Amino acid sequence: MTPDSSRDGRLERALASLRGLAVGDALGSQFFVPVNYPLLKRRELPPGPWQWTDDTEMACSVVAVLSAHHRIDQDALARSFAEHHDFDRGYGPAVNRLLRLVREGGDWRELAAALFNGQGSWGNGAAMRIAPLGAYYADDPEQATHQAEISAYPTHQHREAVVGAMAVAAAAALAGAPGGPPSAEDLLDGVVALIPRSAVGAGLRRARSMLDYGDAGTVAAVLGCGRRTTAHDTVPFALWSAARALGDYEQAFWTTAQVGGDVDTTCAIVGGVLAAGKAGAPPSGWLEQTEALPDWAVPTSS
Repeated sequence: MTPDSSRDGRLERALASLRGLAVGDALGSQFFVPVNYPLLKRRELPPGPWQWTDDTEMACSVVAVLSAHHRIDQDALARSFAEHHDFDRGYGPAVNRLLRLVREGGDWRELAAALFNGQGSWGNGAAMRIAPLGAYYADDPEQATHQAEISAYPTHQHREAVVGAMAVAAAAALAGAPGGPPSAEDLLDGVVALIPRSAVGAGLRRARSMLDYGDAGTVAAVLGCGRRTTAHDTVPFALWSAARALGDYEQAFWTTAQVGGDVDTTCAIVGGVLAAGKAGAPPSGWLEQTEALPDWAVPTSS
């Protein structure tokens, strides 16, 4: 049995992953509010509605571009990021400036390449938004990593950021297999096999060796959990957490959120990967509390 490779089948998977990403992002972001700290410790939900952040807003552009072009068109993606950029969604200062300049007619190629003294950004932004693309290409994980690589460059041109996006897309593609989610070991082995050597890859190999650790806090202390907001400080732990709870969205969310760090982003990655497979959909009650996706992002069949 192979994944549905029709346009509608691919978009259905991408939208399911986008919903899972949005729930993880929106709910995770609630735990930056001090009054909600005790709820996180008790695994209790804060009052809704939950508003999503830049993670979801950018992921919406990824899905919209896939819907329109059936692949990643970098210019269209950069335009969508810029046109839908909401400053109040929590973007980092470098991306805020880049997207403003793109709106004003700047060339994303030059702007993204110039970030951080010409090194490009190695932040986790390219990874946080990409799980729906992996779900879209569940029938072709190699193509998922290729398209994820292309998708990173309009904002993130450092190799670690690019590989971080490739890794998350690969994980979502593998999680979207129609026969049910793979084992934790198979998921991480599959991701490592699909990405180039890198700090992200080294972190994932270490994550693979820690799958039998029961204390997520210890794992996060070793792998990182996004406190530095870099791809290699974020992606290995997020995929460790996703791999250990494929098919159980609630368990994956709480495990990820309770270690702290860049909670909205780690939970967005985990939520998008899990929801790429039908068994990993978020609870319906959580979806109801999450801010609705914008109309412009929701693909329609033709």
